Amino acid sequence: MMEARGVMTKYFILHPAVFKLDGGAMFGIIPKPLWSKLIPADELNRIQLSLRVMLIQTKNRNILIDTGIGDYHGEKFDDRFGVIGQKGPLENILKKNFNLDPENITDLIISHLHFDHVGGLGHTRPEHNNVFPDATLHIHRQHYDYALSPTLRDAGSFHSHYFRPIIEKAIHDGKINWLQGEEGLILADNGEEIKFKCSHGHTPWLVHAYDKHFIYMADLVPTSAHISVPWVMGYDISPGITTKNKLEFYEFISKHQLTMVFEHDIKYWGAKIRKKSEFEYEAEELFSPPALDPEKSEIIFQ
Repeated sequence: MMEARGVMTKYFILHPAVFKLDGGAMFGIIPKPLWSKLIPADELNRIQLSLRVMLIQTKNRNILIDTGIGDYHGEKFDDRFGVIGQKGPLENILKKNFNLDPENITDLIISHLHFDHVGGLGHTRPEHNNVFPDATLHIHRQHYDYALSPTLRDAGSFHSHYFRPIIEKAIHDGKINWLQGEEGLILADNGEEIKFKCSHGHTPWLVHAYDKHFIYMADLVPTSAHISVPWVMGYDISPGITTKNKLEFYEFISKHQLTMVFEHDIKYWGAKIRKKSEFEYEAEELFSPPALDPEKSEIIFQ
């Protein structure tokens, strides 16, 4: 693991587990002969995806963005989705790489409440144990309300029986920071700020954390193969809104020269983008992890 000299804030890419989703669902109306050139499918038409998590260490905080898929789903679920990871995948990688116990995590920024993003919040029986008992949860208020009453189309992505007891306990303990509106401040520490912007095409009030270096794309642009504006997931609740959001975000990213962090790309953890034409963007530079290995991590933004 590399050390950054003279840098107060450190940013790490973690890779605690992988899973698989249907390739057609991941690319919507894009034909398989096109997307399969970038991410090949298995015999069940599934593509392998990362469950990438980001750790930010400041002078006073250990901050996680999303928590991965966790370990509570059971053998049938794990087989269906091709989940490969240890028991307590996020706790293990934090301990092995950083000697951090769950109690050392001060903040959890949750992009949205789909099962593959918040599965690491709790143990197998979440009503008894929150994995990160001392962490403040940063969750969008309107998204939480939606997650408790989604449409029938996307209800399967929200395991409210799992996350609701954890969030209700955080509310009771005063460990919740409700994010509100389209954009704003998440937290500030020692003069450094992490802010957010929302997109709405994948799911309403999807939070994208960012600072002066990076922006966490979550499921707006889940992989580098989704950089092209029309390449939108079939999972999105409003695909047309996704394309509009992507153009808006790309203008913002280009203006501030941010690095996009991909949550699900199995090959690249992030990219710099450039504008090709009025409605076209492409990767200017792609960043690969040293290994897709939970024993290793990579420090970025030195």
